[in-house]
Amino acid sequence: MTDLDRLPVTPDDIRQAAQRIAPFVHRTPVLSSRRLNEMLGAEVVFKCENLQRIGAFKARGAHNAVFQLDDAAAARGVVTHSSGNHAAALSLAARNRGVPAFIVMPTNAPTAKIESVVRLGGDVTFCEPTIAAREAAAARIEAERGATLVHPYDDVRVIAGQGTAALELLADHPDLGAILAPVGGGGLMSGTAVAARAASQTIRILAVEPAQADDAWRSWSTGVLTAGDPPDTIADGLRTTLGGNGFVILRALLDDFATVSEAAIVEAMRLVWEVLKVVIEPSSAVPVAALLERRFDLGGRKAGVILTGGNVDLAMLPWQAKAS
Repeated sequence: MTDLDRLPVTPDDIRQAAQRIAPFVHRTPVLSSRRLNEMLGAEVVFKCENLQRIGAFKARGAHNAVFQLDDAAAARGVVTHSSGNHAAALSLAARNRGVPAFIVMPTNAPTAKIESVVRLGGDVTFCEPTIAAREAAAARIEAERGATLVHPYDDVRVIAGQGTAALELLADHPDLGAILAPVGGGGLMSGTAVAARAASQTIRILAVEPAQADDAWRSWSTGVLTAGDPPDTIADGLRTTLGGNGFVILRALLDDFATVSEAAIVEAMRLVWEVLKVVIEPSSAVPVAALLERRFDLGGRKAGVILTGGNVDLAMLPWQAKAS
């Protein structure tokens, strides 16, 4: 049995984060569909973080990080690098605290996400679409402005904030026998794992990643933190590498980890749009794809899936591109 209080993020960190961010985020609904249950071969409930502020769970971690800063640090602003959802979330959190947000974004970030950051007051700097370029640009701004770096997924304050989504889901459905979330940098999955294991010693904690961006799966499987190949997946929110804190938590708490194909991601995304009647982005569809492909044996357990975000470019829907 893992001592949760010895991990980089503890259950108490998540409970405190829930109280801290409550005035600034939505308690998102949980949906279900008998038709989807039949298609996925399991009883599944969906935590709709696509209906969260800025359209993604990232609002949770960003607000927890920004509102933990002392006044002097906050006044100098915050800086991050992100392909979009964390960028928008940090911009919103900084606006809510009345401080500057400096955002480094790759040139291939979706237009809808860039527009969201600008609308929320983020000061955007573009860089080449590599992790090295993103980190270098953020470090330069951090040095020049004296801003506090809020890492998009490996900051312990961010991880604790992300874990509040699972905390809510488990409060609404304490009978869950499994919980699934996608993995990019590992912030959401790490927070989810801590919250879930604190709630139950028997719940199965399941992670999913695109096969074309499988560095976290490789790291978890081998026990060695590995960058892997450059990610090339439609799930743009998962084009990141697993962070060190996430690696420690996932190795300690995950019960299983699967990867899914690009085709399955697109199919799952369309299925949720058509049947559940909510808009999700490709990253959100990744755990649904794992259920669709029967990548886990749930053994009759009721499963909870965190739908992570709903920010999509409506002019570039994947099934439209395929049709053309």
